[in-house]
Amino acid sequence: MKLLSIAIPCYNSEKYMRKCIDSLLVGGEDVEILIVDDGSTRDRTAEIADEYEAQFPTIVRAIHKENGGHGSAVNTGIANATGLYFKVVDSDDWVKQDAYFKILDTLRELAGGGQALDMLISNYVYEKEGERRKKVIQYRHILPVEKMFTWQDCHHFIKGHYILMHSVIFRTKLLQECGLKLPEHTFYVDNLYVFEPLPYVKNMYYLDVNFYRYYIGRQDQSVNETVMISRIDQQIRVTKLMIDYLVAKKQELVKNRRLYQYMRNYLEIIMTVSSVLLIRSGTQEHLDKKKELWEYLKSKDRRLYLWMRNGIMGGTMNLPGRGGRKISVEGYKICQKLFGFN
Repeated sequence: MKLLSIAIPCYNSEKYMRKCIDSLLVGGEDVEILIVDDGSTRDRTAEIADEYEAQFPTIVRAIHKENGGHGSAVNTGIANATGLYFKVVDSDDWVKQDAYFKILDTLRELAGGGQALDMLISNYVYEKEGERRKKVIQYRHILPVEKMFTWQDCHHFIKGHYILMHSVIFRTKLLQECGLKLPEHTFYVDNLYVFEPLPYVKNMYYLDVNFYRYYIGRQDQSVNETVMISRIDQQIRVTKLMIDYLVAKKQELVKNRRLYQYMRNYLEIIMTVSSVLLIRSGTQEHLDKKKELWEYLKSKDRRLYLWMRNGIMGGTMNLPGRGGRKISVEGYKICQKLFGFN
């Protein structure tokens, strides 16, 4: 069995996928690299995937499928993974070699321990085009460092310090057995990927290394604000799915107070992001969609709605009038700086 399966969702990625794959190949035979060609049509993505499989047949597998979007490619990666642990690396991102070796050494060591590791967390770095100083997202002040811990040990989780797809490695069987199924043809499913498995995570480990390099700079990138506004219905869909999931799991989660608080705060951030994008667009249609989103939360769980609506973020996102909306946007920018989210 491989130690770590790494899925690389690829869609017309020929310009940058080689850098990603090459950064992962140094993991050697401990690693299984699944290049998931998600129905690429305009370039040589499929051919490049096949080239790597032919050159590294014991490490790389090329998987070709009909286009279904990022979530569908991740689903395919999970379904085909044979490694003990599972990681997603987007095709325009890459990993740092020294941190990679430390990750593999740690996974190897923990795999032989008495407790099953469910989730390993490490740092990631924003590789933002045109910026010399790279922003590092790390967790050393809020998580126990280099030791196994549970949710009960997470005393210092604060708003804005969330576990994103870039920072997490899951136990493969946990993902395969928890029922995770990301929606197809939908962007922004990364949040669901790290949200839905959490009730099944018991043992965690934080390794304080800058492992994942998250590239930001392409004009067509999904996290570009203009692109996000153009795809706002998909952002709303993901937000509603997160609401549904948290409400459905609430009775189970309240027994684990720290986990529930973490998931509730995570949803609060996603509600804030969705709201501010709808405000930024400035159209009446989008303002109506913002109102409908908050009504949706209210209809699902009134207590959760009141907690969120009366909080600093919810209150700021729902100020009335044009002046209120301007304050909302400025408030969001302040929250970004205070809480450190992108």
